[in-house]
Amino acid sequence: MAGVIQMTARRTSLSPLLTRLRDRTPGLAASLLGGAVAAGLGLGSFAVLVMVLWISSPYPDSGPGGALHVAAALWLLAHGAELIRTDTLSGVPAPVGVTPLLLLALPLWLAHRAARDLACGDEEPPQASGRTAWAGVVLGYLAVAAAAALYASGGALRPSWTETCVCLPAVVMGAAGVGVWTAYGRPAEAVDAVLVLLPAGVRRLVLGAEARARLSAAARAAGAGVAVLTGGGAVLLGVSLVAHGTATRGSFLQLTEGWSGRFAVLLLCLTLVPNAAVWAVGYATGPGFVLGAGHVVGPLSSDPAPLLPPFPLLAAVPGAGATGPAHWAAGAVPLLAGAVVGGFVGRAAGPEWTRGRTAGAVVRTALLCAAALAVLTALSGGPLGVGALSRFGPVWWQVGAAVMGWIVAVGLPVALAVHAWRGRSRSGPRNWAPSVRGRLSRRKQTDGAGTTTTTGPTEATGPTEATGPTEASPPQDDPYEQDDTYAPQDPDDIYAPQDQDDTYEPYGFLPAPGPDPGLTPTPWYDEASRESRWAALREAAVPLEESPGKSSPTD
Repeated sequence: MAGVIQMTARRTSLSPLLTRLRDRTPGLAASLLGGAVAAGLGLGSFAVLVMVLWISSPYPDSGPGGALHVAAALWLLAHGAELIRTDTLSGVPAPVGVTPLLLLALPLWLAHRAARDLACGDEEPPQASGRTAWAGVVLGYLAVAAAAALYASGGALRPSWTETCVCLPAVVMGAAGVGVWTAYGRPAEAVDAVLVLLPAGVRRLVLGAEARARLSAAARAAGAGVAVLTGGGAVLLGVSLVAHGTATRGSFLQLTEGWSGRFAVLLLCLTLVPNAAVWAVGYATGPGFVLGAGHVVGPLSSDPAPLLPPFPLLAAVPGAGATGPAHWAAGAVPLLAGAVVGGFVGRAAGPEWTRGRTAGAVVRTALLCAAALAVLTALSGGPLGVGALSRFGPVWWQVGAAVMGWIVAVGLPVALAVHAWRGRSRSGPRNWAPSVRGRLSRRKQTDGAGTTTTTGPTEATGPTEATGPTEASPPQDDPYEQDDTYAPQDPDDIYAPQDQDDTYEPYGFLPAPGPDPGLTPTPWYDEASRESRWAALREAAVPLEESPGKSSPTD
């Protein structure tokens, strides 16, 4: 009986625990459901596409179960996980590690949108807090991913468990974290909280208002540089496809005869176009890319594999042998990227930036560009088999080092030139004129006795010049001597820039007037003039009787 009572007490104690857990994490169920729905949408999109291609194929190799296994495997491959192909001619399993970058965009967008919508509260209160939304989306997404991996392990394309357990959670956590950060308005405090995990030396370089502003400017410049590099790689790819148009068309028609098969090949080529653009960046920057062990294709020398499969994108690879100026022209892509980065850094540099600070900003931008291209290169290449096909695509560290060298070599002089030009344009032409204090100091010199002696030309209307001491005028307060608003800081600088308004320019102080023995003026109040004026007044006035005792004004 006691045991029953004890078990009943334990059961009843679980209810308050679940209540407290629900109160502490509101929205956890919605977050889990949102992550599962995001994963289900991506998996369902792959399943629909593969099933459509399987139905339209005139010679399907397997049933609908095999098609679904392929769809689940392709969905895992889109997250960066490596697959293992078991149905090889030699019987040895062959890895498939080339991730189509265009397929990667769909899982990233779905996980990002799920976390953002759950944590965003623009129109109504958010369904969950930021931490709850992130944790729920990640856990719900990974639950569906685990089920898909288990299902795909029974097909011909099986996931590599090591790559799956590392790459897939990293992609989902990163996309969900950015979604929550976007929902909160991209606050800088969240970035600082992540940067706190860095070492102390690195943390001092990136934390702080000034360091954050420089890092933000470097990030914008790096984004522009990466866009120019990838865009230029896409242009090089298009030019090469046009130049090898006959071989490209022949390989496309040689792969399959039915329209459904050609449509599948076309879709595969479209998903691999971003990969080919990154390969073209590796070609333009110098390291090139690898088409099997020992076969490097670069702008200086090309050694493609002798037996390449008939695939349209591989038909655009330059032929074996020495290259020429047409191949060297690919160097214009990193050259343009370096110039763009230098222009961005030079425009972002403030007037207080020195040459060393501008050069440091260029180096930081080059590091960010190199890191971004290294990640894209690592994702765009990988093994396609064993033996000769164990290395396929550009080498990530070589491309990253080449990109950094190009950005620093080209962007540094451009950034310094733009910064110097903008500093010159900000200063503008200077109009030099004598300063107020200089004019006043030349016009007035007061000795100890209180007399004023003029030592230079004054602003009087005549050519007269005082050569001797004059009567001391009462001391006057000079408002321009007390207020420094309209005067330069250095009183000895007589050629300071005239930045003030001419409306407030002071007048010079003239010496007090005194008798001049050399001049004999004729006053206007002499006796003749006085008598004539009084005569005119008497003629116009009515005669009045003179009062006794009063005399005439003329007397």
